[in-house]
Amino acid sequence: MTRPGRGTPGTDEAPANGSGGSGGSGGDDLTKVAGRTGDAPARVEDAVDRAGDAAGRAGAVGGAGAVGLSLRSGAASRSGRRVSRALPPFAVATGIVLLCASVALALTIGPADIRVADVWSAVASHLGGEPSGLSAIRDGIVWDLRLPRTLLAAVCGAGLAVCGVVMQSLLRNPLADPFVLGVSSGASTGAVAVIVLGVGGGAVSVTGGAFLGALCSFALVLLLSHTLGGSTDRVVLAGVAAMQLFSALTSFVVMTGADAETTRGVLFWLLGSLSGAGWPEVGVCAAVLAVVLLVCGGHARTLDAFAFGEDAAAALGVSVARTRLVLLSVTALLTAVLVSSAGAIGFVGLVLPHAVRALTGPGHARLLPLSALAGAVFLVWADTLARTVLDPREVPVGVVTSLIGVPAFVLVLYRTRTGR
Repeated sequence: MTRPGRGTPGTDEAPANGSGGSGGSGGDDLTKVAGRTGDAPARVEDAVDRAGDAAGRAGAVGGAGAVGLSLRSGAASRSGRRVSRALPPFAVATGIVLLCASVALALTIGPADIRVADVWSAVASHLGGEPSGLSAIRDGIVWDLRLPRTLLAAVCGAGLAVCGVVMQSLLRNPLADPFVLGVSSGASTGAVAVIVLGVGGGAVSVTGGAFLGALCSFALVLLLSHTLGGSTDRVVLAGVAAMQLFSALTSFVVMTGADAETTRGVLFWLLGSLSGAGWPEVGVCAAVLAVVLLVCGGHARTLDAFAFGEDAAAALGVSVARTRLVLLSVTALLTAVLVSSAGAIGFVGLVLPHAVRALTGPGHARLLPLSALAGAVFLVWADTLARTVLDPREVPVGVVTSLIGVPAFVLVLYRTRTGR
C-alpha cells in the first residue's frame, strides 16, 4: 500500500466514521484504487481526491461527543485544492520576511524611543559586530527585555498554531485546539502548586512545575482513552475530563492556599503572559518547536490521509495507532513547554489553522509551515498590543487573543456553515 500524495483534502472537510454511508464509500474508493495501482503515487492521490469529493457530497464532518460540526465540504474541498496548487512557491519566504519585519517593528513600540536602526545595531553588536553606540539602558531594553519577549511570542504563536493543525487533523474535529487534551490545565495546576504550596521546596521552578503538571495530565488522558477503547472521540472526551479535573484542582489550591497578592499573580499567569520571558525560555521553546516541526512535517501526507478516517488511512498503509500516539505525544510535549513558559494563551491554535487553510487549501505540506508563520506573526502583534494598549499597565496576552479570536472564530463557523 502507498501513502497519500500531495494536495489531498484536509481536516475539516472529511466525514467521521459512522456518520453515514459516506465514510465507508470514501474508504472503499481508496481501497479499490490503491489495490489496482500498487505503488503509483499519482493514482493514490487521485483516489484520495475522489474520496474527498464523496465526502463533500455527504456534507458531514466528524465530531467528538457534543462538539460535532456539519459542513458543506464538497465545494470547499475542490476549491481548497485549486487554491493550494495555485499558491506561489515563495509563500513561505514571504511569510518569513513578514515575520522578521513584524519582530523588528514590534521592538520599536513602547515607552522608550527606539528606532529600527537601533534594534539592528544592538542585535549585531551582541552577535559579534561593531558596538552599537547605544547607552547601556537602551541596549538592555532591546536585548534583555523586548527581543526575548518578542521572540518567545513568535515561537509560542507558531507552536500553538502547529499543534492546532495536527490535532484538528488527527481528531477530525474542527473545534480541536492544543488544549483539547487537558495539557494546559495540567500545566496550570503544576505551576500553581509550586507558587502557592511551595511544592519542590525551591528545587522546582514554576516552569518545571508546569511542565510536570502537563505531563501528568497527558498521561491521564492516554490512560483514560486507552481504557475506553482508544478511538478519536474517546481521546477528546478523556481530554475534556482531564481539563475539568485539573481546572478544579487549580481553583481549589488558589482558593485555599493563596493570599490576595499571590492570587492576583497566579491569575495573571493563567491568562497568558510573556512578561517574564528570557533567553533560556526562548532557547528551550524554539528547540522543542524545531523538533516538533520536523516530526509533523515528515507526517504531512499521513495527516492528509487521516482526513478521511482511520479506515481510509489504514487502507493506504498508515499505522494508525502508532502515528496517532507519536503526533499526539509531540504536540502535547510542545504545548506543555509553551504553557510552562507563557501561561495559557487561547484561540491561536483554534482559529489560525482555519484561516490559513482557507487561503492555502488543506494539504498539510503547506498548511503546517504557513500556519506556524501566521501564528508567529499574530502573537507578536497581540503581545505588542497587550503591553502597550494600557501603558504602563499590562494586559495578559491571553485576554487579547481571546478578544480577537472569538469574533474570528464566529466568522469561521459562519463561513463553514454557509459553505462560503
